[in-house]
Amino acid sequence: MECLAEMPHAPLDRRPRKRQRLGWDVGPEIPQLKKLCGEEVANVISAMTMGLSSGGIVSSQEAQGLFRFATPPLREDDKDGHYVFAVGDNLTSRYRINAKMGEGTFGQVLECWDRERKEMVAIKIIRGIKKYRDAAMIEIGMLEQLCKYEKSRSSCVQIRNWFDYRNHICIVCEKLGPSLYDFLRKNSYRSFPVAIVREVAKQLLECLAFMHDLRLIHTDLKPENILLVSPEYIKVPDYKVSSRSPKEGSYYKRVPKSSSIKVIDFGSTTYDQQDQTYVVSTRHYRAPEVILGLGWSYPCDIWSVGCILVELCTGEALFQTHENLEHLAMMERVLGPLPYHMLKKADRHGEKYVRKGRLNWSEGCASRESMKAVMKLPRLQNLVMQNVEHSAGDFINLLQGLLSYDPASRLTAQEALEHPFLTERSERRR
Repeated sequence: MECLAEMPHAPLDRRPRKRQRLGWDVGPEIPQLKKLCGEEVANVISAMTMGLSSGGIVSSQEAQGLFRFATPPLREDDKDGHYVFAVGDNLTSRYRINAKMGEGTFGQVLECWDRERKEMVAIKIIRGIKKYRDAAMIEIGMLEQLCKYEKSRSSCVQIRNWFDYRNHICIVCEKLGPSLYDFLRKNSYRSFPVAIVREVAKQLLECLAFMHDLRLIHTDLKPENILLVSPEYIKVPDYKVSSRSPKEGSYYKRVPKSSSIKVIDFGSTTYDQQDQTYVVSTRHYRAPEVILGLGWSYPCDIWSVGCILVELCTGEALFQTHENLEHLAMMERVLGPLPYHMLKKADRHGEKYVRKGRLNWSEGCASRESMKAVMKLPRLQNLVMQNVEHSAGDFINLLQGLLSYDPASRLTAQEALEHPFLTERSERRR
C-alpha cells in the first residue's frame, strides 16, 4: 500500500453529495516515504531533520522540501466550528497560509500562497457545520456558473478552485482589496468623493443587470460584500469631521487609487420564483416589501444599492436599526409615507406594524431612544445636500428611483444605468 506523509484525518463525512467532490491537491511524490505509514513516517521525518535516513545521507534541501508539503497537526475546530490554523500551515500541499484576512458568520478568509499558480489567493474556509457547508455548495455552484460568462470577470469575484479539507469546504478565489465597509471604517467613516460613488454605482448596477438577465438575485448586497480590486489609496485634505471620526481627527482622508470593485458572497443568491418564505438581505439594506412580507424579487437588490450609495456619500448607514417597526418608521422619516396599498397587503407578520391603514408609529414605538433615533434623521434631499457638492440634484433623483417603495415602480438595473447621474450628460454639467 502506498501512503503519503499525512497526519491522521478527521472522520470522513459520509453524507450524500449534491455533486462529485474535488479531491485536494497531492504534492510531488517523495521517494523516501513511498512505502511508509503511521509511526514510520514520524520516525523518518525525525531522522531527516538530523540529515539521516535509513537509506543514507539526506540533504538539508531535501529535508526542507519535505516540510514544505507537510500536513499540519490535526486540531479540533473551535466551539463555533471554525477551522483552527497557524500562519505557515499548509492547506493541502498546494496552499500555504500567509495571513488571516477576515472572519464572518460563514467562517474565515485566509490569504494563502498558491504554489502552483505562483500568486496570493483568498481562501474562504467554511465552518464545519451542515447549514454553512450547504450554503457554501450553493455559492460554489453560483460562482462556477457566473464564471462561464465573460461579463462576470469585471464585476464578480472569480473562483479558482474548491476542495473539502478536514470537514471544511474551502473556496479559492482571486485576492482582492478591502471591502467598502472596511475602507470606510479605517477611514474613520469619512465619505467617498462623489466621483468614486458614481463609478461604484455604475459597476454595481452593471453587475446586477448581468445577474438579473440570468434570473439570479444576489439578495445580500452590502458594503461588506463589495470589495475594491486594489488596496492602494492616496490621502487628500479633508476638513469635515464625521460624527464617528476621532476627536483629534486628521485633516486628511483616504481615497482609493482605483474605483474598480467586485461583488462577493453568493451564498444567498437564488433564482427568481424560488422559495420566498425566508427573509433575505442584511437588516440595514432590506427592502420594505421584505419586511412587510409581500414577497421579493429583483427590486430588493436595487433597494440595497440605493442604501449603499447613500452610505458611501455620507459615511453612515442610512437605516441603523435592528427592529422592524423602527426600520419602517425610519424609511418614512427619510422618504415619506409608505403607500397605503403596501401596508394593506402586509402579511400576518407585517400587519402588526400597521393600524388603520397607516404605520403604527409612534404609538407602537418601543422606547424613547427609538423615537429619538427616528426623529434625528433628515429627509433624503437634505442628507445628500449636506454631503455632496457636485451633481447633487441628479444623485437625489437617482436615489429616489432606487429607493421607490413600490417594487413595481422601482428602477431596474438597466434603467438606472441610463440615468443622467451615471452618464456623460451629468459630467458635462459639472
